[in-house]
Amino acid sequence: MKRTISTDDAPAAVGAYSQATTDGSTLYTAGQIPMTPDGDLHADADIATQTEIALDNVVAILAAEDLAAEDILKTTVYLADIDDFDVMNQTYKTYFAAAPPARSAVEAGALPKGVGVEIEAVASYPEA
Repeated sequence: MKRTISTDDAPAAVGAYSQATTDGSTLYTAGQIPMTPDGDLHADADIATQTEIALDNVVAILAAEDLAAEDILKTTVYLADIDDFDVMNQTYKTYFAAAPPARSAVEAGALPKGVGVEIEAVASYPEA
């Protein structure tokens, strides 16, 4: 059965979507952009900072379910400019020291609110 997940430690959903959903075994986050939980948008920040804020939001959503970055199976990284890949990747890899998740990284035509990066994740709950 589907259950929605919401935390005040990540930006609130501002449309017809949830921060995340789960079926109890897998958690799916919505795409996270460089916006703080209190709504401060950092679209003009450098890509390293935007990546850090977006991943902090992903991690906060996971934490609401007692999950962590190591529970992520797959991420998708959307970049406004694929030339930002190397800078994004330098920050990204600090979140996954060992056994990083599978990942796709693509250039998107445009991202919400004019940001440079958006990141979504799929995580698995540890077996009981």
